[in-house]
Amino acid sequence: MNMLKLISKSALVLAIVVASSCDDRLSEINQNPNGIDPASANPNLVMPEVMNNAARSYLELGYGDVAGVAQHIQHDGWFSGVNHYDWGPQDWSGWYNILRNNEFMYKRSVELNYKFHQGVALTMRSFIFGVITDLWGDAPYTAAVKGDVSDEFLAPAFDIQEVIYKGIITDLKAASALFATKDATGYTAGYDIFYAGNPTAWQKFANTLLLRYYMRVSEKMPAEAKAGIEAIYSSGVYIKTPSEDATMSYIGATAGNSWPGATAFDLEQSNFRRKKPAQTLVNALLANNDPRLKVWLAPVHVRWVADETLTTDVDKFIRKDGVIQQGVSYLTDVALLAEVKKGAKYTRHYNPKLYKGALDTNEYVGVPAGLRQSDYYNNNPTPGQVVQNQHVSQLAEVYRGSSGGLLRARLASSAETSFILAEAAQKGWAVGTAATHYNAGVKNSLETWGVGSQYDAYIAKPAVAYNNTLERIMEQKWIASWTAATEAWFDYRRTGLPALKAGPASAEPVLPVRFNYGDNEVNFNRTNADAAINKLETTKHSGLRGKNSQWSKPWIVQGTNKPW
Repeated sequence: MNMLKLISKSALVLAIVVASSCDDRLSEINQNPNGIDPASANPNLVMPEVMNNAARSYLELGYGDVAGVAQHIQHDGWFSGVNHYDWGPQDWSGWYNILRNNEFMYKRSVELNYKFHQGVALTMRSFIFGVITDLWGDAPYTAAVKGDVSDEFLAPAFDIQEVIYKGIITDLKAASALFATKDATGYTAGYDIFYAGNPTAWQKFANTLLLRYYMRVSEKMPAEAKAGIEAIYSSGVYIKTPSEDATMSYIGATAGNSWPGATAFDLEQSNFRRKKPAQTLVNALLANNDPRLKVWLAPVHVRWVADETLTTDVDKFIRKDGVIQQGVSYLTDVALLAEVKKGAKYTRHYNPKLYKGALDTNEYVGVPAGLRQSDYYNNNPTPGQVVQNQHVSQLAEVYRGSSGGLLRARLASSAETSFILAEAAQKGWAVGTAATHYNAGVKNSLETWGVGSQYDAYIAKPAVAYNNTLERIMEQKWIASWTAATEAWFDYRRTGLPALKAGPASAEPVLPVRFNYGDNEVNFNRTNADAAINKLETTKHSGLRGKNSQWSKPWIVQGTNKPW
């Protein structure tokens, strides 16, 4: 018995000795030889990750769900969400994940005294926090992305929206000053996927974001906005031409780095096919023979033709080059596209005396906003999600692609800059003339989309030429924000322009003004989330959703009587 105890004790001692002697070796074994030591990490390696994720996320808003709110795009085959504004809680964790990497880049840049990298990090921080507060309202800001510092930050307090906007402006000023030194020490070629390490280009981007956010707060902080915009205009350092736009191209090698909806990675092409132009945008483009129409949208594959000789209300079958195709009521998207490329013209006849509904016979047809069953629109013979609506326009062929040319995420543009300055001039601020900036905005947008040669003819149209109204400025700015419709939504919220109307199936009769706080915040950071929710201004449209509603007003539009 005593021997057993001795053996047991000896074994225990041996185990302890062995464990102790192996501790260092185990630590070495558990280290990833390919991993990055935070204490020696190169901020260049983090930079493209931050830029890529921010640009992709921003495009997914402005070309996706928010494009539905701004009535650039509607979805068919789905009867909720983007078309109807009846969305539920929205999670912001993706944006804060980008901020964590960005914060690491900033701290390492400060440690290394890399001014360029500091400026990039401050600019991207401002851009991302700008998106967050624009979408939700109050949000974690001063206490954000500090969970590694102390447990108290695991449930961070929300800053009021005013503080966030002021912080954004402060950071952008600091970034601009850093870029002004033109010090790119430490930058390694190939890692800046926006401007290839050019401090001057980045300074223009930072100042353009300043213009954006000064105008964003112009109703709440008019004196600061006026002084800020006038100062930037006086400096002359901001994005002025399309070649200076803050954009990111897509590689197109995988679904993850391709244009959203690229058909190469979607065998059924559903993500492309279900996205349709909104009638609101189509009608605005058609009204003035806008040259951007044919760049962005495709003609209707099977156009309706009035025919009073028809003995039935509509053709049962489609016609190819005027000849009825017996037994063929529709063709698949692939088949139609192949034939159209060969020059075939497809139509379907209807008798206006017998047909009791309304049909859109235009060459380009958009889907009206907020329909109850948008996939049925214009007498679609194949409603649902399997076959395209052949009587409604699709997006242009280019948007089937994965990369190249026009397929860029656009974070800030010369067109936006010009329209901001046009609005500032109309307010009477010292930034030149509204007409000059308005004309530049239209021209820059046309050049961006490859139709700049048609500027003279387009600007001469009575309904396009500047007419000394804010309505005219905001309509053209709204059109120019194609694929970046987030800005159009925020402008609408601020001005009520253009006068967009909610559709018949909208959850409320007016457009929403924010995203709802997500379940993670409401459930796991409840005290701070509730405090932010209680600062929202309920409206008659908030309804049973309570204060955390997409129709409750955040600080930026409280007391402004806008947008409705």
